[in-house]
Amino acid sequence: MVGVKKKINVGMVGYKFMGKAHSHAYKDVGMFFDTEADVVMKAICGRDEQGVKEAAEKFGWESYETDWRKMVARDDIDFVDINAPSDAHKEITLAAIAAGKHVFCEKPLALNLADGREMLAAAEKAGIKHAICFNYRFLPAVQLAKQIIDEGRLGEIHHYRATYLQDWLVDPNTPLAWRLKKEVAGSGAHGDINAHSIDLARFLIGEFDRVVGHNRTFVKERPILTGSEGLSGKGSATEKGEVTVDDATGFLADFKNGAMGVFVASRFAAGRKNHNTFEIHGSKGSIRWDLEKLNELEVYFREDEPNLAGFRRVMATEPSHKYAGNWWPTGHIIGYEHAFVHIVYEFVQHMTTNSPFTPTFYDGVKCQEVLEAVDLSIERGAWVNVDEV
Repeated sequence: MVGVKKKINVGMVGYKFMGKAHSHAYKDVGMFFDTEADVVMKAICGRDEQGVKEAAEKFGWESYETDWRKMVARDDIDFVDINAPSDAHKEITLAAIAAGKHVFCEKPLALNLADGREMLAAAEKAGIKHAICFNYRFLPAVQLAKQIIDEGRLGEIHHYRATYLQDWLVDPNTPLAWRLKKEVAGSGAHGDINAHSIDLARFLIGEFDRVVGHNRTFVKERPILTGSEGLSGKGSATEKGEVTVDDATGFLADFKNGAMGVFVASRFAAGRKNHNTFEIHGSKGSIRWDLEKLNELEVYFREDEPNLAGFRRVMATEPSHKYAGNWWPTGHIIGYEHAFVHIVYEFVQHMTTNSPFTPTFYDGVKCQEVLEAVDLSIERGAWVNVDEV
């Protein structure tokens, strides 16, 4: 029948913060983008049956499972979305690959670099499609920044400065959630939010050469978690457990193109809720971006007339800005959730037409190399070449 699209069935592991964000993307992508296939929200999976059943009904999934192994083995699942905690990424990914499924995985790719490399090798050997959810690449203002750099309008890149600051851990009574346990999360602020800054830097200006860092854990013990709620939850009034990840990590970097980098990630920055920024300086101009004003890119060009020179604010809401034309009329802004719609759109197109796509597991591994090089530099108290980790 003319006009009938192929259907791609997704099975998703995880149903809380990221599960809601991903579900929203699957629901909206076909409404705003002309995809080559329709995404069917076939099954959602979580260990708590009551919780995952409620999520399935609320988010619009056709069915639910409480065992990810069962879901991955289902014949009616084409690709697996993994937004469970980091310690589950490798096992679920390898099982999905063995079952012939494509994989869409949250960041960081794995608990460590060795696991990430194993996942990448398995995906490449099997020939499946794979993606890592570095969603901030897919905002129109970030795409505009990439275009400006690629066109050479900033000239030779000299400086890259990135901050990712949050404050949800400033209160010492915030409970010991899974994100504060190394065996589950892999690392703290470094792997959680520095990972985004590292990926944006690679996407925008290129590969890292060497790094040197330092970190801190400001609160060593926290109340044992008694009930999950959002990023954190409810804590015990009497029992405490050890925090085994960093609260903040900063590092310096040299890039292979000669640029210098400064990166700071903290979940202890009072007053900063989700302050993800980059500022890039080149021989011909500069750009800066802030997630909290995600539709805007500030641009400065040295060639401007002196009496008109200065940073200008560009609203990335014109139809000519990538993705913006699929949403609302000019000037009608989009939000955080739209980046997930955009990456899902690109991945669906990749699965159905083999169109070019990044970020893949390769990008997840390259990010993990930088993360571990920083950790190694802290251990050694010296610069570490990223290619040597």
